[in-house]
Amino acid sequence: MEIPLLALIIFLIAAVMTTTGRGGGNFYVLALALAGMGMHAAATTGQFVLIVSSLTATILFGKRKVTDWKLVALIGIMTLVSAFVGGFSSDLFHDKLLKVVFAVFIAIASLLMLKPVRKEIQSTSRFAFTLRSGPRSYTLNPLVIVPVVLATGFISGMVGISGGSFLVPLMVLVLKVPMHVAVGTSTTLVMVTASAGFLGHLSTGHFDASLALPLAAAGLLGALLGTRLTMNFKPAILKLIFALTSMIAAVIMVVNAFFTGAGGGL
Repeated sequence: MEIPLLALIIFLIAAVMTTTGRGGGNFYVLALALAGMGMHAAATTGQFVLIVSSLTATILFGKRKVTDWKLVALIGIMTLVSAFVGGFSSDLFHDKLLKVVFAVFIAIASLLMLKPVRKEIQSTSRFAFTLRSGPRSYTLNPLVIVPVVLATGFISGMVGISGGSFLVPLMVLVLKVPMHVAVGTSTTLVMVTASAGFLGHLSTGHFDASLALPLAAAGLLGALLGTRLTMNFKPAILKLIFALTSMIAAVIMVVNAFFTGAGGGL
């Protein structure tokens, strides 16, 4: 696939995915894999594009004050380490296995976001505590949050997808974070996860700067558009976009894994 066409696809992905706080990492990897790139190289390039686009969106969401920095610090520390380990460990797994993990991970996220959000949180755990951040407060149960976040970071770093695919459902469904705040917060966390995962992948040598730089520029422009769209959509619409695009990505990647050669395009 020609670079200009691939850059246009990356631009559109960034615009749509930024609206849901995922940055687009899963679709970047998907587009690169379908274009014929091996899964390991696609994961590395996709995460570099994700760093640039999510950094752009983080700055803009921060200006709009929809980012919860306490949640960023709390969750970011855990994802930083686990994403690096996931990226570093990626060479231990076959391309097809990575694609299957990708598909399962994204499908679960899409189903979770179709669930209605309960207004009340009833936690019976003695370990649960309340985190207050400005006018908002959240009940956190470490027995749930810690393993989910660590697993999210590891798998995100390993397959090169955005951690927002699970972090947004986690914040919306478990912590009851408002959708717009979850999107802004997740975008910053995605940048942290992508940076750690990229460094892990970079150490394995799967990086082509001549391809990654023009695609990153396209991702930056798409993120600029996506942040504007986010603030104009209602929470219910954002959740639906999240669920539908996640399921589409999962289905296409399964087809790519079992009906093409490793790293081959459709």
